[in-house]
Amino acid sequence: MGSRALTSRRRSDLFPAEPSSQTADRSAKQPSVFPDVDSLLLAWHERQVGAHLGHLAAVRDPAAGGASQRLEAVLSAYAQISHQHPDNELAAMLHRGAHIADAEQHLRDFVTDLIADGAWAAELRDDVAPTELAAYRLHALTAAGSLRSQAAIRRLAAVTLAGLRPIPPISPAEASG
Repeated sequence: MGSRALTSRRRSDLFPAEPSSQTADRSAKQPSVFPDVDSLLLAWHERQVGAHLGHLAAVRDPAAGGASQRLEAVLSAYAQISHQHPDNELAAMLHRGAHIADAEQHLRDFVTDLIADGAWAAELRDDVAPTELAAYRLHALTAAGSLRSQAAIRRLAAVTLAGLRPIPPISPAEASG
């Protein structure tokens, strides 16, 4: 099925229908800035992605405590966003846009900076590069989309965060034993 048929079929899921007289009145008064439905959906999705990134920044800023608490707030919120993300043909089509690559890079940089801050403050592990740790965490949290309960999402976030804790040094006795 082509994307035009898909978007035509699914647009009613995203936008409430208007009576045809209202639609005709509005279109007569105002020219559309979108040449087709695909362009409209992509613009809508860009706004959604921007709102998600704004939400992650908002939960980071007021989080009490140090870098690890800010990171926990961001990763927990990201798990919730991943859980709410639909896994269907329309979502796949919308995630092919260039705006997604930019948003994903922004998110990786955002999380990498939080991990680096935590490692510098000795709150998080520093034996693996922050960029790697960010990639691992974000990938792991996409599994939240398949979880069925809030408790499972919280457990996933907790397990993901546990992997960031500093590893205690091994004593010489432990190393030789």
